[in-house]
Amino acid sequence: MIRLKVNGVEHSFDGDPMMPLLWYLRDELALTGTKFGCGVSLCGACVVHLNGKAIRSCVTPMRQLENAEVTTIEGLSVKGPHPVQRAWMQFKVPQCGYCQSGQIMSAVALLSSNRSPSDEQIDEAMSGNICRCGTYQRIRAAIKAAAKESA
Repeated sequence: MIRLKVNGVEHSFDGDPMMPLLWYLRDELALTGTKFGCGVSLCGACVVHLNGKAIRSCVTPMRQLENAEVTTIEGLSVKGPHPVQRAWMQFKVPQCGYCQSGQIMSAVALLSSNRSPSDEQIDEAMSGNICRCGTYQRIRAAIKAAAKESA
């Protein structure tokens, strides 16, 4: 039995310990904001936070999650939109929107460790998140705005 918290709620898992966290979130907990993209940790659509750090849920097996705290896009903020989410809306970042939960979760992780990132630091931190629509300039602008709001 694997015990973990997801968005602050305690859960237990008694299934295949090799099941990726992504499928547990989507199929077992019905938290579908985290997306399946590539399944091999290349695109970033599946980014969630594990104990406060951004990880790829498509390649994280449940066996690694004993006593872990997982945060998904649904649990990012209980008091209305997170500053990054507000900036995403302000700068109209999404086009198709498929990658956006992973993008937002990566941006939040970046700002948690660096409250005033440079363009180069933003580009480096976000380089593992692919946006097929190419909204990278708006993503960078939204991260800078969120950093100012959070400062």
